[in-house]
Amino acid sequence: MLKTLNEERPIRRLGVTRRQLFDEIDRPALKALPVEPYEYSEWRLRRVGIDYHVEIDAHYYSVPYRFARAEVEARLTVRGVEIFCKSERIAVHLRKSGNRKHTTIPEHMPSSHRRYAGWTVERIREDARKIGPATAALCEQILEARPHPEQGYRACLGIVRLVGPYGSERVEAAAERAIEIGAKTYGSIKSILDNKLDRKPAAKRAADAAPILHPNIRGPRYYH
Repeated sequence: MLKTLNEERPIRRLGVTRRQLFDEIDRPALKALPVEPYEYSEWRLRRVGIDYHVEIDAHYYSVPYRFARAEVEARLTVRGVEIFCKSERIAVHLRKSGNRKHTTIPEHMPSSHRRYAGWTVERIREDARKIGPATAALCEQILEARPHPEQGYRACLGIVRLVGPYGSERVEAAAERAIEIGAKTYGSIKSILDNKLDRKPAAKRAADAAPILHPNIRGPRYYH
C-alpha cells in the first residue's frame, strides 16, 4: 500500500508521484553521512596567557606563541581540546585531567626567550628581587622547575602582582614561608596571604623536632 501511494499514485495537483519528486528534487540535494559519528562538545571563551597557554578545567594547553594574550574559543570533547582564533583552528590537544600541569607542543614555543608584551625572564627576576630575596628565590625555583621558563611566567607574574593588594612586606614573608614548606605555586602564596599565615611562624618540621621521651617508647638503641 505504501509503495503504491509513493510510486504509482500521482499527486493530482502536480501530476507526478512522490517517488518522482524525491528523485528529481530531494535525492540530488542529499549529502553523504559524516565520516565520524556525532560527538558532544562544549565551547568556552578564553584568553591566552603571556606564556602562550590556555587554562581549561585546571590544565594548561599551548597555542602558537604569536597568539599570546589573544582571545580564543576552545571546543571541548570527551577526548580532545581544539582551540580557535577568529574561526581558525590554531591548536589541537588530547584532553587532560585538571592537574595544574602544562601540555606544550614544541612547535608552539618561540625559538628563544622572546618578549611577550615587554615581559621576559630577566624582567620577572628583577621585579621579584625588588620585593625581597625570598620572593626572588621562590620565583627562581618556579622557573627552574619547569621544562621551559616561559611556563613559569603565569605563576611568577601572579606572585609579583600580589604586591598591589597585600604589599611587599607581606608578599616577601609569604614567599619565605612557602619556601620553608615546599610550596611553589601562586595559589599557595595567595592562600598564605588570604589566611594571614605570613604573620605566623611556620610549623616545625618533624625532622627538626626534639625526640619524644617516654618509658613505653623503645628508641633506636633497642634495635641495635
